[in-house]
Amino acid sequence: MKIEHAALYVNDLEAAKDFFVRYLDAVPNEGYHNPRTDFRSYFLTFGEGARLELMNKPGMSDLSKPAVRTGYAHIAFSVGSREKVEELTARLKADGYEVLSGPRTTGDGYYESCVLAVEGNQIEITV
Repeated sequence: MKIEHAALYVNDLEAAKDFFVRYLDAVPNEGYHNPRTDFRSYFLTFGEGARLELMNKPGMSDLSKPAVRTGYAHIAFSVGSREKVEELTARLKADGYEVLSGPRTTGDGYYESCVLAVEGNQIEITV
């Protein structure tokens, strides 16, 4: 058993795709469009592990995303070293993304940072 992919609805599909390509080395597929429903999506592939599906459909609700709520809290990306966690966190901060925590070692032993990224969704960057 393994996670094959997770999915994220977004308002700006192209901007979301560009974020993951630019900062997390995602490789997108050609995209999918259902002309009947106007549903659009991209599957993003990373070096290894599960894929991420970005999706958009007209008329979606865009509710606030408080940090403490039920549902998925964040997506974590392993970048391979403490130095890369620090470098990517600094790059995201310099580019205007809000760093919510870290880089730091958490109580459960992870070296990580958490960034408010794509449309208010949290991205965790870890070793």
